[in-house]
Amino acid sequence: MLPKQFRLKNKAAFSATYRIKNSFHKGGITLFAGKKKKEETPTRVGFVVSKKTHKRAVKRNRLRRLMRESYRLLLKSNEVGNANQYMSLIFVGGEKALLKPMREVQAIVRELLGRL
Repeated sequence: MLPKQFRLKNKAAFSATYRIKNSFHKGGITLFAGKKKKEETPTRVGFVVSKKTHKRAVKRNRLRRLMRESYRLLLKSNEVGNANQYMSLIFVGGEKALLKPMREVQAIVRELLGRL
């Protein structure tokens, strides 16, 4: 689980991040990046898997957990690259990513963060 200071929870913050339209896609996962930071605050991250992706909550939650854990491990090893320059990030899981194992999801998340 990500520490509380890194979580994106507010609906307005999600809307503001989507409104920027700065996105990257790979392997069924899309990364939306918000505005660049001016102060030294932690980057907040949100993880979304819509009900349209799969009707079963168990499948959606599994993908959300995999994405969250991948980001947490990258954050712990300090491999997030330019992600620290943004105020908020949102990872959106798609249908293609549902059946992928942890290693593939981690590789996709790493590559998306590298594109920032």
